[in-house]
Amino acid sequence: MIRIFKVHYPVRTVVLLAGEALIIGASFILGLLWSAGVLSNPEVGWLQFRNVLFIEGGYVRILGLTGIMLLLWHGFDLYDSALIAVSEWQKSWMLMVLGTMLLGFLAIGQFSPSIFPGSGSFALGIVVLILPLFGWRVAYSWMVRLPHFRERVYILGTGDRAERLLDGLRRRPGIEVAGWTGDVRGEPTKEMVASHVAGVVREKRVHRVIVAMPNRRGTLPVYELLDLRLDGVKVEEATSWLERINGRIEVEELYPSWLIFADGFRSSSFFQAIRLILNFVAAFFGLSLFLPLWPFIVLAIKLDSPGPVLYHQKRVGRGGAHFYCYKFRTMRRDAEADTGATWAADDDPRITRVGRFLRASRLDEIPQLWCVFKGDMNFVGPRPERPEFVEWLSKEIPYYGVRHTVRPGITGWAQVQYKYGNTLEDAREKLQYDLFYIKNASIGLDLWIMFQTIKIVMLGRGAR
Repeated sequence: MIRIFKVHYPVRTVVLLAGEALIIGASFILGLLWSAGVLSNPEVGWLQFRNVLFIEGGYVRILGLTGIMLLLWHGFDLYDSALIAVSEWQKSWMLMVLGTMLLGFLAIGQFSPSIFPGSGSFALGIVVLILPLFGWRVAYSWMVRLPHFRERVYILGTGDRAERLLDGLRRRPGIEVAGWTGDVRGEPTKEMVASHVAGVVREKRVHRVIVAMPNRRGTLPVYELLDLRLDGVKVEEATSWLERINGRIEVEELYPSWLIFADGFRSSSFFQAIRLILNFVAAFFGLSLFLPLWPFIVLAIKLDSPGPVLYHQKRVGRGGAHFYCYKFRTMRRDAEADTGATWAADDDPRITRVGRFLRASRLDEIPQLWCVFKGDMNFVGPRPERPEFVEWLSKEIPYYGVRHTVRPGITGWAQVQYKYGNTLEDAREKLQYDLFYIKNASIGLDLWIMFQTIKIVMLGRGAR
């Protein structure tokens, strides 16, 4: 750990941040050198370069843009010391930031160059930046696997939850499990656990202690953990790490205090305004895009089976309010006449031939865009459930009502991460993904879910 302004930071995070700051700054400087013509005419080029960099304040713009890019990547958790691999998710967000800034510089240089002097040079700097930036990330992901840079953790607790965390952390590159309570011989007492964790932290210089104790009353070594915390060792909940590893929040053994004090589960007015605009644009674009298909869908439904083209169904929205959700009809008109409200099953005989195609292609969801216009739904959010199921599931699954703190969506994190569900266990699993989304909701996550949804639709996965 490195202490800067009385705050402890992991060495590997500081190294990653410093390396990327240098690469970004150097790339912008190379862009200015190239634009100044240093290679073709060194004498004039160097003079012009120094003039732009120092007299016209180019270095200020370089520092400002470097800071903006680092802050944007920090907003997408690209400097989380627990996430070190160069994943597709990381590449996507890094490229999105670079691409957006590149297009912005090109547009400024074309239409209003006086707004940002040297915008063409900075656009060139972004192009130069791409290769060394990704090269640095690859080199860094290798470097943090070295013993000096590994994140050493201690797992405080035993039982299934602690073992799941242990297995998950051992599979993560760059993380070393220095010890856990399961190493204590015999029946561990509070004093034995306190002595063990303090000894391992001191001997192996542990960075984090992760608490995964199922029953803490009278067994949690509070004062010893407080001493470790004051010495710069991070003390965290197992729930947070299981969330990072699995992309969902486990509801079993989930303490209400964690929901209250955990980061996330908040939504600013700015975020709500941007989301409202994006919902309107996405709904308008979707309706416009699929409008030419409506006559063919209507005709196919009418020819295939008797009954209305559209059907509406009561669903539970934000705050438990009821609204009507609209879809193209994919089942027989009397599908629930005998059974009442039931989930669709594999090879459900109630689904018509055209309905099976509409479900597989997700075309039956198009009318839900009207619900987005009305404000009953968002484009991204937990899927709305029927009141009959909500009443039952709320009794069987803890924290099920939390999903009604946000507007439901046409697609969501649970839809792109988990299969279609028609059982109580499936509903429990999907709730855990919904809780992850509610906690981490952002414009970036919404866009990522939209992209993943498009891929799933094109590949025909998960339809029922």
